[in-house]
Amino acid sequence: MGELRLMKGNEVIAEAAIRCGCDAYFGYPITPQSEVMETLMAQRPWEESGMVVLQAESEIASIHMVYGAAGAGKRVMTSSSSPGISLMSEGISYMAGAELPCVIVNVQRGGPGLGTIQPSQADYNQATKGGGHGDYSLLVLAPASVQEMHDFVILGFELAFKYRNPVMILADGVVGQLMEKVELIDQRPRWTKEQIQQISGEWATTGKSSGRKKHIITSLELDSYRMEQNNITLQEKYHRMSVDEVRYEAIECDDAEYILVAFGSAARICQKTVQIARKKGVKIGLIRPITLFPFPEKIIKEYAPKVKGFLSVEFNAGQMVNDIRLAVNGVTRVEYFGRMGGIVPTPDEVEVAFEQKFIKG
Repeated sequence: MGELRLMKGNEVIAEAAIRCGCDAYFGYPITPQSEVMETLMAQRPWEESGMVVLQAESEIASIHMVYGAAGAGKRVMTSSSSPGISLMSEGISYMAGAELPCVIVNVQRGGPGLGTIQPSQADYNQATKGGGHGDYSLLVLAPASVQEMHDFVILGFELAFKYRNPVMILADGVVGQLMEKVELIDQRPRWTKEQIQQISGEWATTGKSSGRKKHIITSLELDSYRMEQNNITLQEKYHRMSVDEVRYEAIECDDAEYILVAFGSAARICQKTVQIARKKGVKIGLIRPITLFPFPEKIIKEYAPKVKGFLSVEFNAGQMVNDIRLAVNGVTRVEYFGRMGGIVPTPDEVEVAFEQKFIKG
């Protein structure tokens, strides 16, 4: 067993980055995720491993610093919150187009605009549908606990290099500020130059050796036919993700008559709602998408003919509900319940909403 520690979600993002051998972090402070950078600065990992930790002059600058480090085959990451991710969107699209691996953490806050510093899940569409321009997709992981905030940093880097693609950890202000016991991995060393050459040598800018073609990292292609082929290649990669990387948790679904669908901290609330409803004799289950892209549409399709309806519970105006409706394809009812502006509903409030939509409605 690794070291056990009581930590805040944002803090453990930083701790996991250090321990998994991350080479560099570039970011800019914004509530409610500023503790990520603050923890990194307090830990001073550059003294032990040489890990670079730099506060850039803006979110736009930080994502392009990530681009540069990723192009050299380094394990590199950034973190921000909703408006900051919007500023990074152009650079994220560039990285997806250039097929560069990185980890991006978004601890969501209420919007639109500057909004509030309170929790939200209103960046679902931005994360899963491509917040920037062009036909691209990010792998999107949705943690529901401090332990998953830790684990998804390690998993995020594994997936990023497996697919040469940016990975987003889409958290919210609840999980970012929550304190829980977490098991930390043992310290892993940063990759050596030889390891980077072995893992990323086919594409990274590690220095041209004699006898090989030069590596050019770019998302630019002025020949339309070649650009179309690049897009086809990317879409084939996203399809492989959709087949091989779907992750979800199904709770009390085997005998369920109704199923709640929720991610992140909303799913934790819905777990209690399931208990409340079952004590009343109403058989409710919960599907928690862990990957938001790829979305676990297959399991939802499988349950659609078996249940009387799905209720999507979100901290937004209704975004994931559209993906549920596409998966269900009219086989059964799909309803939505959510709160906005940083308001977090209680389990009882979700249960009342369920009764109004399905039992009394």
